[in-house]
Amino acid sequence: MTDAAIAIHDLCKTYQGGKRALDGVSFDVPRGSIFGLLGPNGAGKSTLINILAGLVNKTSGSAAIWGFDIDEHPRNAKASIGIVNQEILFDPFFTPIETLEIQAGLYGVPKAQRRSMELLRAVHLEDKAKAYARTLSGGMKRRLMVAKAMVHSPPVLVLDEPTAGVDIELRQQLWSYVRSLNDAGVTVVLTTHYLEEAEELCDRIAIINHGRVVANEPTRELLGKAQEKVVAVTVDRDVETPPRAICFDKVVLKGTRTLEITYSKDRVNAGEVLGAVQASGLGIVDVSTKEADLEDVFLSLTRGAASSG
Repeated sequence: MTDAAIAIHDLCKTYQGGKRALDGVSFDVPRGSIFGLLGPNGAGKSTLINILAGLVNKTSGSAAIWGFDIDEHPRNAKASIGIVNQEILFDPFFTPIETLEIQAGLYGVPKAQRRSMELLRAVHLEDKAKAYARTLSGGMKRRLMVAKAMVHSPPVLVLDEPTAGVDIELRQQLWSYVRSLNDAGVTVVLTTHYLEEAEELCDRIAIINHGRVVANEPTRELLGKAQEKVVAVTVDRDVETPPRAICFDKVVLKGTRTLEITYSKDRVNAGEVLGAVQASGLGIVDVSTKEADLEDVFLSLTRGAASSG
């Protein structure tokens, strides 16, 4: 049995009409990790998740969940994964407790082993157990979707844009629950448009662009890839025209005394940048730097990406 929670090798998907959604995608999701799967709209993320869910047939390549090949052992593979889709899907006429009981029944969970109330408690919906699902707010429905994905206690949970349209407080509640699941040994795969979310939560991140993996690294190493750095330098007198230097990629005057200087940290260091400011005859009063974040890396790796559906 492989050590990977999800193992994907050379996965391809071409839809009728010739659209190639996945083009030789390969990566492993380590067991016990929170793994970020990022990419622009139309990059192939949803196709990949739908293949794992058994909703879309792959064209070629292989995928295994918890060691079970999705073609050779489809039942075991499906039992090993819980998927929270972007779209909120459940019957509006059932209560949350009924929704979870029915889902547990579909997965063949014996009544004695069902944890419906425990799951509702975990997602802060215990008091809504017997309310019609259609009366729940958007955030509550989203949390019910997470509980629904966990009824069969899968070792892998996939969250596809789980906090889209959810307010900050609910988002934090959802993440604290996801972290507790991860602490209990559940491997979590997350797709999100909120890059700061991925940066904070994920141990490792893969970025897909045009159906191909363009990055797959530990989050810290990925952040180190952002070579563009910005330093804000406050000088000792008013400046009308910002100074120029060969080590500056860009200089913007913010107010009358602050220069915002962009430079490439693989070419020069901050000391050379500050030296160039002083060499122009200006005294330095204050310096602050902006650390590269995941957004910088994401944009540099996906620049020029088409944002088709």
